[in-house]
Amino acid sequence: MGESLLTPARPPFPRMGGVLHCGPLALDDLVEEHGTPLYVYDGDRALERLRTLREAFAEAAPGPPAPGPLATRSAAPGLLVAYSVKANPNLALLRLFARAGAGADIVSGGELYCALSAGFPPGRIVFAGVGKTRDEMRYGLETGIRSFHVESAQELEALAEVAAELGRPAPLAIRVNPDVDSPTHEFTRTGHAAAKFGVSPDVALLLYARAREHPLLHPVGVDVHIGSQLREGGPFLRALDTMLALAGRVGSELGIDLQYADLGGGFGIADAEAGELDVRALGREVASRLRGRALGLIIEPGRFLVGDAGVLVTRVLYLKRSGGKTFVVTDAGMTELIRPSHYGGVHEVTPVREDGHGGVEVVDVVGPVCEQGDFLARERRLPLPSPGALLCVHQAGAYGFTMASNYNSRPRPAEVLVHDGRAALVRRRERYSDLIRGELG
Repeated sequence: MGESLLTPARPPFPRMGGVLHCGPLALDDLVEEHGTPLYVYDGDRALERLRTLREAFAEAAPGPPAPGPLATRSAAPGLLVAYSVKANPNLALLRLFARAGAGADIVSGGELYCALSAGFPPGRIVFAGVGKTRDEMRYGLETGIRSFHVESAQELEALAEVAAELGRPAPLAIRVNPDVDSPTHEFTRTGHAAAKFGVSPDVALLLYARAREHPLLHPVGVDVHIGSQLREGGPFLRALDTMLALAGRVGSELGIDLQYADLGGGFGIADAEAGELDVRALGREVASRLRGRALGLIIEPGRFLVGDAGVLVTRVLYLKRSGGKTFVVTDAGMTELIRPSHYGGVHEVTPVREDGHGGVEVVDVVGPVCEQGDFLARERRLPLPSPGALLCVHQAGAYGFTMASNYNSRPRPAEVLVHDGRAALVRRRERYSDLIRGELG
């Protein structure tokens, strides 16, 4: 399965009159009001991507998702698109997805708090992650989330103990590690046997058997997640085959009828490196494998929903030529967007306003942080900007602000959401006083 050949109905951040826009609003006008560095999100684009996934996987799991954390087997299996909150937990974006009927995929108690604050019903929240604490388990059980995705034998025992303390049933799925090699950065390959995530199918079967014997552990699903920014469908299908084979054994050998299969996320988007995953073709293949099975489907997209729906706008501070290189020094760097230096992320970088001045040169776009690894783009052909010009770093809506830091004692940037033609400041720019808030020295 190759890259999608479909042209987006509404490309994000179009250039109109030589200026990049978010919906009807010019990015330089937003900067005039809110300054730089500035994250700008297109809420309409994010919701459009949600619709795209629902349409792509509609045949795989027809009908509404089974309601509640302990739905009966008579409930119609359906599709739940559970937004991966870690991609971008801004409450304004979360509220858009919650109102649109999406679920939430969380990996911490803090993300559970954010999801609940944004209005996600607990029955549409699944809790993943290899290191859940007992306090986080209590929080999830007390709020009645849909399911815990268990990743080890010791975690299963801890969940059983917490469930017994509270006297509450604990719905769960076992995350199986299918030992699938995913063609992506080594830090985001999570489905191979040497990764810290999940357990082998044989161990998973033993955990389901153990859960069956506990009165408060209720196996309701099976889970897998093989990596991030994957542009080929083959690894997903190999992982799905492993997961469905396990579900079959759980039913035939243990007598447990699972309610759903969770394929995870990691659907790749187009960037300066390559095109995006053909999710429609993947959806058809998934549907063919689920046909005739009484299983709902959960998918956990993060980047696919918000990645290209967000940009980081930064101002050029200086131009510097040294050692045969040209450096464009900007007021944003690894403290605002760490993906280029940490994951080798290749984001498209373009001028916000095309002015026709300056020739095209090969440049490094670097930030102000006191680290040689502080860069936004390297060896990139750009119209040479002047100091004061604005650059737009595209595909920055996922793993951008959420991974931002105060390193070098730098206040984090503001965030703006554009939705239905209107812009709203959804996170104010931090002040110097915020840097020491909470300190007791």
